[in-house]
Amino acid sequence: MRILFLCDLWDPRIGSSVRQIYQQAELLRADGHETLLVTTTPDRALAGRATVEGTELVRIHSDYPARFRAWKSLRNRAVIAPLRAVLAEWKPDVAHSHLIHSHLSYAALTEARAAGAGVVFTAHDSMTYCYQKLDCFHGGAEHGWALRDYQAHWQKCLPCQRFRYRPDRNARIATVLARDVDRFTVVSDELGAAVRANGIRVDRTIHNALRLQPQLPGEDAVRAFRAKHRLEGKLLIAMGGRLHALKGILQLFDMLAHLRTEFPQLRLLVMGKSDLYEREFSFAAAERGVADMVVPTGWLDGAELGAAYAALDVLVSPSICLETFGLVNLEAMEHSKPVVATGFGGCKEVVEHGVTGLVANPFQVREFAECIARLLRDPALRRAMGEAGRRRLEAHFTIRRLHEEFLEEYELARAAAAARH
Repeated sequence: MRILFLCDLWDPRIGSSVRQIYQQAELLRADGHETLLVTTTPDRALAGRATVEGTELVRIHSDYPARFRAWKSLRNRAVIAPLRAVLAEWKPDVAHSHLIHSHLSYAALTEARAAGAGVVFTAHDSMTYCYQKLDCFHGGAEHGWALRDYQAHWQKCLPCQRFRYRPDRNARIATVLARDVDRFTVVSDELGAAVRANGIRVDRTIHNALRLQPQLPGEDAVRAFRAKHRLEGKLLIAMGGRLHALKGILQLFDMLAHLRTEFPQLRLLVMGKSDLYEREFSFAAAERGVADMVVPTGWLDGAELGAAYAALDVLVSPSICLETFGLVNLEAMEHSKPVVATGFGGCKEVVEHGVTGLVANPFQVREFAECIARLLRDPALRRAMGEAGRRRLEAHFTIRRLHEEFLEEYELARAAAAARH
């Protein structure tokens, strides 16, 4: 089978979902299939063919102001002709779309179907019905942050997006998905519920996965990491990924203020771009009196990221938006670390509450902080939950499981394409 991946992003260092594409592609080739990734780049010098981690890819140049995304996401003229050329030359059996809402655009699905491919679409986020990370569903303090109002409508979207609002955006996306996608998958059941609430068909949940590393960092790597960041003798919690207020970083600062009296040696690793932290969040930490407890490590990957996970005591995922899955949770579980995760979205399908970690509402700052404290007080509990998390990862979230489930979807999509022709 020839499987063509469609994704706006190509660099496996910048996103867990992109790394997952490369890991799945490797397994597909090992099983005798052919793979190609069609992606985009704002850098004209990088446009063209390349090979990254053994996967062949075609990078198409696309760059425009983000304020036009509601228009460009439907049909980006800059990519259509190059994409058609690839489809005509390579003739894929299946086109598997991941993140296409900025550059490749939903028109890529129409082009893939017209070229005779079976089309599989994987929703990783809320962008099929929302302009951004969904954070308007919980109802606020008035409703105890307990609503699950996932349906998008102009009364919510227009005040949020203002001049970026396009009245027919969601309807046009839904039309393309219904007409041109053979199999629609989501990365969590909760995301599936949100997608269905907006009138879009969901065929299956295929949870994200991780390729287990053959060897994890040892004590020497942990000591070196702690020494580099002056963390000897400290209790460590961490949050990772792209830094954004919707990831709950401000609530986490409030939690630190509650925790510091009992745990004066506690430090928070912010594993994201240091310049972004300094520019947008350092002042908030100072206002709350916890700046001395925050250690911005900068963007980590490879061995250094592994050493950071190995050095942790607890990973925290306090997102206040719909956190559709949270691959950082799996990365912590790989290193046998317990997780305290948000109850919003798919994290509760990853973190088994009371077994591999704890799940709480990040708007309930004291309650969430107490979950962190419970683990910090009890090394034996941290160790037991971390080990249970590793077992859960090995049982349910391996890349081999994801690979086999998507092969089933590819066969269904290919059969649908054959029936059309």
